[in-house]
Amino acid sequence: MIARTWHGIVPISKKEAYYQYLQKTGLQDYSSIKGHLGLQVLQRDEQDVTHFFLITFWDSYESIKRFAGEQYEKARYYPEDHNFLLELEPMVQHFEVLEANQIVSINQRFKLTNYLKSNIGHIIGLAALIK
Repeated sequence: MIARTWHGIVPISKKEAYYQYLQKTGLQDYSSIKGHLGLQVLQRDEQDVTHFFLITFWDSYESIKRFAGEQYEKARYYPEDHNFLLELEPMVQHFEVLEANQIVSINQRFKLTNYLKSNIGHIIGLAALIK
């Protein structure tokens, strides 16, 4: 597994708007790429700016290229990024993941709980068949 990291800085007054924009652009695009395994979005306020640090997880460099293109070491930006970001950092970093523990977000737990609640009858029926 390969982790791809990107860092961006926005004025603190734009952090909520940028995160919403990020959800509609990069975060949505990641999930549409075959070989994308997941992501983490980190945020930190520092004085009058907010740092965003994205870690995306991929099954191969070929999968990363499907998202970023042949020059996958370069950051990929969207048309409105310049309205938020204080600078467009040119490069990203890639790391081989040696060990990873699964992190389940609150949103994932909520979705799973609702799925189980709405399908409990089917689940019990399948469990009875398995016995």
